[in-house]
Amino acid sequence: MGMDVLLIIDEVNKQSLPTPSPETKLRILVTGAGGLVGRAFVSLAEREGHSIVQLAHKPREGAIHWDIANKRLDPEQIEGMSAVVHLDGESIVGLWTAEKKRRIMSSRIESTHLLATTLARLKCPPEVFVSASAIGYYGANAGEVDETANNGNGFLAEVCRRWEASAEPARDAGIRVVHPRIGVVLSEYGGALQAMLPAFKAGIAGRLGNGKQGMSWIMLEDLVRSILFSITNKSLQGAFNATAPGSVDNTTFTQTLAQTLGKPAFLPAPAFLLKAVLGDMAREMLLADVFAHPQKLLNAGFIFQYPELSAAFLTIYPSPSASGGVFLRGKREACRQVSRWR
Repeated sequence: MGMDVLLIIDEVNKQSLPTPSPETKLRILVTGAGGLVGRAFVSLAEREGHSIVQLAHKPREGAIHWDIANKRLDPEQIEGMSAVVHLDGESIVGLWTAEKKRRIMSSRIESTHLLATTLARLKCPPEVFVSASAIGYYGANAGEVDETANNGNGFLAEVCRRWEASAEPARDAGIRVVHPRIGVVLSEYGGALQAMLPAFKAGIAGRLGNGKQGMSWIMLEDLVRSILFSITNKSLQGAFNATAPGSVDNTTFTQTLAQTLGKPAFLPAPAFLLKAVLGDMAREMLLADVFAHPQKLLNAGFIFQYPELSAAFLTIYPSPSASGGVFLRGKREACRQVSRWR
């Protein structure tokens, strides 16, 4: 590798903050720590030398118990936290029955409101409250957007609007509140790719609908780095798009994944069939057209390790002929793409 590539690798790796001194070590309260994003965030924060305290739905050793249904959270147990990261909520994956929709909405609004009102009453509140949101905020037909775009229409747009608004008591109390609007999370450990992989490996995958709809994705590593970045970077306020700069349409996403796996992708799923089987979920997730640009993260100086899709897939699913192994090939491609987004 040339010296320029080595320098870029070094700069990207340095974006993970240096081990903090005792004065800068953070005590971070985390909800949803057992989920895909929560586990990865806890791992990153602990590697960076920070202390993690978990909020848990069931009483267990080493965690603080909270009861959302009965609005119970002991303020004394969460005094003195440096930051709170709220990732809890009902999964949006699955058939959207009336009951499923109720759980998706209530789990986010009730938990966020309970946290925000409790934090607002603390004698020693956290400096920052990171309360997750999603790019569904912009609606299913948003097209190209950044954080200045208006709230869209539809179920997910309403969920995200109310979800973010539920944090208002903390904001009113002077706590800095940030909302990562999370896109499609890519990881070898679960999430969207886990659901897609069987069809792609069998060679029976294809674009969804006409394939022109935008897919705003982010690698899990970049997502958790952006969350930690939002805690330590005081310039970030309100919502920011937790998405890679290189959003693509569904056809490109499908072809790139198929090529990485060395499989064909020639069986499209018609929009009418997806809507007939999955209803609103198909309209607002699988066929949603959102190219969400992470303008606020880029303006704040965040450096994506995986700004474009090919590097992400090369890292997760290496080609059998990859010279030098998964990490080296994926890292080379990532570094080439990082230089484009500097």
